[in-house]
Amino acid sequence: MDWCCGGKGGFGLVPLLCAPPRFAAREALFPLREWVVRPDFVVGIRLLSTDCWCAAKLGPPGVAVRSFLYSHSMSLSLRFLGTAASRPTVERNVAALALMREGETLLFDCGEGTQRQMMRYHVSFALADVFFTHFHADHVIGIIGLMRTMALQGRTDVLRLWGPRGATRVLRRAEQFGFDRLSFPVEIAELDPDQALRRNGYDLIPFGVDHRGSASLGYALVEQTRKGRFNPELAREMGIPEGPLWGQIHRGNAVSLPDGRRIEPSVLVGPTRPGRRVVITGDTRPCAATTEMARNADLLVHEATFGEEEAARAAETGHSTAREAASVARDADVRRLVLTHFSARYSRDASELEREAREVFANVLVARDGTEIDVPYAERICVEC
Repeated sequence: MDWCCGGKGGFGLVPLLCAPPRFAAREALFPLREWVVRPDFVVGIRLLSTDCWCAAKLGPPGVAVRSFLYSHSMSLSLRFLGTAASRPTVERNVAALALMREGETLLFDCGEGTQRQMMRYHVSFALADVFFTHFHADHVIGIIGLMRTMALQGRTDVLRLWGPRGATRVLRRAEQFGFDRLSFPVEIAELDPDQALRRNGYDLIPFGVDHRGSASLGYALVEQTRKGRFNPELAREMGIPEGPLWGQIHRGNAVSLPDGRRIEPSVLVGPTRPGRRVVITGDTRPCAATTEMARNADLLVHEATFGEEEAARAAETGHSTAREAASVARDADVRRLVLTHFSARYSRDASELEREAREVFANVLVARDGTEIDVPYAERICVEC
């Protein structure tokens, strides 16, 4: 097999051995133009009910499938729950984005109806953190219903709510709305730009953006530097027994062998490798802070409320055009740009925004509600099977 596991830009396609799906329904299951189609294979079908990627051979049910099993031990993906600006439309809900990393779910913004979108697109309600970019209504009203549903489900674990200054005032009101007592504690924290939150394997860094009428933050998930690759073939050739010694060497410790040889880690372990960087802007004008935070990012999620014909309105309301978002991506040298937060006029057809952005930056995707994007490590963008 000589095909490449990667869509446009190499994102979103990790095949897993599973039963052949109904290909005729693929757009209904996952309405995203992220398909690598070969005469005998289609790669990139998302089976929502099983939460796996599939590379399945075309043909009648029961035909043997030869697929490449790829480790998900360091998974990182984003699910777009709402991609409309200001108000929902038939096709799009208002702002919400779920980021999943190794079993942990982070929710960014929670517009009206977010909990239903979470049900529809199989995002766990067991999340512990919700991060707000700002407190305009289309980004926050949904937290009231989400917390009520969590209480009805019997939640007892703490829910942490994060946001820019003003978070305590706004979110305490949301917690108390309706006079129902929640079954779990709610912790609220106000963040300042560059106040990094250290997590297991990554930092979440808020940064100041430029949005009219509200204190606003973007967020960057920045993974910590990874160990270099261990060379097992060379270790075997050198007569180093597989087991604890390999682990010690990979962790950077020199080891002594029974024959007196001392093995330095640099012999068997390559240079350290960068983690991934995902940047989410929330509502903003194009600004230097975003460009700097997104420098060499694997993925930039940038709002694109208007097209160029509404450039003056974008500036007046503190939003960006698709072309402006693409300029930020180009200047930051990101690997991929995803546009979201669209005015209602683009709800059904955002091809104009995509065209304007591509004139500046080629690797761009216009998100739709339900779009899911995997973010692989740079060295795994193309995997030969």
